[in-house]
Amino acid sequence: MARWVSFEVLSKVDASAKGDFLQCQNCKKIIFSADFELGQRVCPYCNHHHRISARTRIEWTFDPGSFLEADLELSSVDTLGFPGYQAKLDQLREKGELADSVVTGTARLEGRPVSVGAADFSFIGGSMGSVNGEKITRALERAVDSRMPAILFCTSGGARMQEGILSLMQMAKTTAAVERCRANGVPYIAVFTDPTMAGVLASYASVADVILAEPKALVGFAGLRVSKQAGVGKVPDDFQTAEFVHAHGMVDKIVARKDLRRTLSGLVATLGGHLASTDSAEPIGGEA
Repeated sequence: MARWVSFEVLSKVDASAKGDFLQCQNCKKIIFSADFELGQRVCPYCNHHHRISARTRIEWTFDPGSFLEADLELSSVDTLGFPGYQAKLDQLREKGELADSVVTGTARLEGRPVSVGAADFSFIGGSMGSVNGEKITRALERAVDSRMPAILFCTSGGARMQEGILSLMQMAKTTAAVERCRANGVPYIAVFTDPTMAGVLASYASVADVILAEPKALVGFAGLRVSKQAGVGKVPDDFQTAEFVHAHGMVDKIVARKDLRRTLSGLVATLGGHLASTDSAEPIGGEA
């Protein structure tokens, strides 16, 4: 007998299983789960790009078996004694494979080495705390030191309020790391996924050499409700979407998930062709 599968447990669904169905979050139509997985979790009816984990995104984008995770020793602590924060961190680490809201390391894309970072919205909304900012900074600095392009997948609700000013400091730190890439001729590519908001958008995400975005991704600084409270007038129906910011010059290109690997590979080959590491056959990263 066919059974229903909620989106929350979709990541645990075996794509080869028969008789499993789920409902699109956007159009509410029913999708066969195996087809959904084969389509990289994009609705075949409305093209809605459902959120995916950082590790899944890395697996689908880069050469199989090439990703070497870095900075595994870093994990957030409750420095400010924010009520309930340490318990929240402990709970998230117990139930998942993430130590924080971003996964970083090195990988290969069509054989070319790249420094990689992918944020994960399931860990406190992909928020940028001290560890998130440090790992993003190290990913960019690793790109400079190893002479390889940097690719960061952005998804976040913004700065992590439980870390206060320590979180806001990451905006300056990550932006300075981007400038180091630029000063050394190392290309940095950002990919906006749903959502890319607030302090992340206002720092390293929006200053990349090339900015791509998935279709319909939420992109903005303050949420629509906050904008209304601030007295902003009536906004277009597509306000704070990837399509809106693309039309106004912030995003260079909107790319469907199925085309991201090919698009990124072309950009790495074009922008990073001058880097010594792109022609090297030596292994990248550290120990697996």
